[in-house]
Amino acid sequence: MSLLKSRITEDMKASMKSGDKARLGVIRMILAAIKQIEVDERIELDDARTIVVMDKMLKQRRESIKQFRDAGRIDLAEIEEAEILVIQDFLPQALSDAEIDDMVSKAIAETGASSVKDMGNVMAILKPQMQGRADMAVVSTRIKAGLSA
Repeated sequence: MSLLKSRITEDMKASMKSGDKARLGVIRMILAAIKQIEVDERIELDDARTIVVMDKMLKQRRESIKQFRDAGRIDLAEIEEAEILVIQDFLPQALSDAEIDDMVSKAIAETGASSVKDMGNVMAILKPQMQGRADMAVVSTRIKAGLSA
């Protein structure tokens, strides 16, 4: 079992003992998503792939928050925001804006990208480094800004 998955399982047990039902529910969702992929692909996920799964869960929640806020359902948006906080507890430390800008600049220089057409090459370098540490939609915006400057 991967270290990250073990940590999530231990946190689930602690949440059960403390009676924190909200946190427990989110942790169970994380473990269910991991298990689903393991069963479907008949593999055991390593830490890197587990981070990808949780990053996808974060993206889904961010999209839901936007839709809920647009529909005036602040109550549902707040639930999604609480779930994001629990998921982020298991992800690596988030990158600062300065770190993201620095990494984007280096990747653009490394690939020799000169236009938005080259964005895929830049993203291919950055995605493995930033997975779970930055919102890739924000990174994409920064790459576009860097390429159009």
